[in-house]
Order: sequence, then C-alpha cells, then structure tokens
Amino acid sequence: MAQFTVNAQRFDPYKNFKFRVKWDNKYVAGISKVSALKRSTEVVKHRDGGDPSSSRKSPGRTEFEAVTLERGVTHDKEFEQWANKVWNYGAGLGSEVSLKDFRKDLIIEVYNEAGQLAIAYKVYRCWVSEFQSLPDLDANANAVAIQRLKLENEGWERDVDVVEPAEPSFTEPA
Repeated sequence: MAQFTVNAQRFDPYKNFKFRVKWDNKYVAGISKVSALKRSTEVVKHRDGGDPSSSRKSPGRTEFEAVTLERGVTHDKEFEQWANKVWNYGAGLGSEVSLKDFRKDLIIEVYNEAGQLAIAYKVYRCWVSEFQSLPDLDANANAVAIQRLKLENEGWERDVDVVEPAEPSFTEPA
C-alpha cells in the first residue's frame, strides 16, 4: 500500500479543468467534461422494541450514479464502438449485444496546474446506457457539436498508488 506524503507548500485545492480518461489502457481523445463521481447509501430505519418513541438508522444498499463523458464530435470512433457493444443496429438476430466485452474499467486522472498527475480514480465495470452521437444542430449557433456517453458502473475508488507530486518551483537566476 502506498504511503501518503503531505506537500506542506500546497494549500490550494486542485482545479477541475486538467484531467484525462483512460480505458483499454489508452487515453480517450478529446474528452471535455466528466460528470461527478457520486455514491449514495440508503438509510434503513428501525426501532428498538423497548423504545417505541424513536427510531434508529443504519446504512443500507449503496448505489453508484452513472458517469457521463462528453467530447466534441470527431472521426474518432471510440464512443460509438463502445455504445455498439450494448446494442448494434443491423446486427443479426441474437447478436445485437456483445456480452463478452461490453463492460470496461475506467481511470479518471486529475492533474495539477504544472501538469503532474495528482489524483486518480478507478471506475469499475462500466457499460453504456445512453449514447448521444450528435447534439441538436442549429444553423444560428456558434458552438462545438458534442457527443455524450452515459456509463452505468458498479463502483469506484481512489487509486492510492498515485501520491501527491512534489510541485516544481522556479528559482531566480543568481
């Protein structure tokens, strides 16, 4: 298990604009937005038979919210190919879904302002529940066309092997 070190010089939290996403051991091109990693645990209420006036609370089932990835439309087919593993139009009867490899593990990496890897999360057993190939098209707009993947998952955890980097400092010439 990795040892945590503390960078006594850093007081500022990491920014949310330097990140990369990896699946199948390669970085996915052009991802501009990743939704929050969120989990919720149900509350199970119960009562003690000897105390009829109040209830107690215990943790129940934990659910992990879907993760949404967004990127500009390009010729890269990674989003579409993964979405097609869940359901592929025109495939023969009984072969619309690829049960063998429709799930993937993701790694979401967050970088500091100097471009050093600061934090990473592993997201497990993801599969595409929604795929938006093209956005609404508007001749009067001035925006990037965005593709979107909604990924159901079975949990995530912080990668503790990624330790806080020693940030560079600029020294003045003598």
